[in-house]
Amino acid sequence: MVEFVLFVIFGIAAIYGGVTMVWARNPVYSAMGLMLTLFSVAVFYVSNAGHFVAAVHVIVYAGAVMTLFLFVIMLIGVDRAEDFSENLPLQRTLSLVLLALFGAAVLVAGRLDWANGPHTTGDPVNGTVEAIGDELFRRWLLPFEMTALLLIIAAAGTVALAHFRRSQEEEEEEAS
Repeated sequence: MVEFVLFVIFGIAAIYGGVTMVWARNPVYSAMGLMLTLFSVAVFYVSNAGHFVAAVHVIVYAGAVMTLFLFVIMLIGVDRAEDFSENLPLQRTLSLVLLALFGAAVLVAGRLDWANGPHTTGDPVNGTVEAIGDELFRRWLLPFEMTALLLIIAAAGTVALAHFRRSQEEEEEEAS
């Protein structure tokens, strides 16, 4: 029952994050929606006993890749003024309540028994560091490297487009 409730809650959060990512006008809000979706997917990994995959997912995607995306977004949108008016009056209160609920969930989860040793069945255990490393560096090495290359090219292209756009705007200002 607990797994079903977590699935529903984080399924709704993943869908909300995906919709926010697509429909947000502000690119920072769009990146935050993507981050919510990534954290929800990490919870799905944990609920399916993929703790290592969830940790790597949070560290790599929600940590490093999203930091890169936010850096590129901030680099592109430096010249625009932001509206600092309070649009969501209950946002701070709701975030504090959610923070308290998350802290309580962490405390409850800390008191549960966790399987932290190898299984003794003799079968190869899926989800261990050895099994994932073996699969990653034997079977999935080329797709892994291609994904890394694609992310680097996308970030470099974004920076190049931002620089090209600024150069055109500077030339137009000098001409007038």
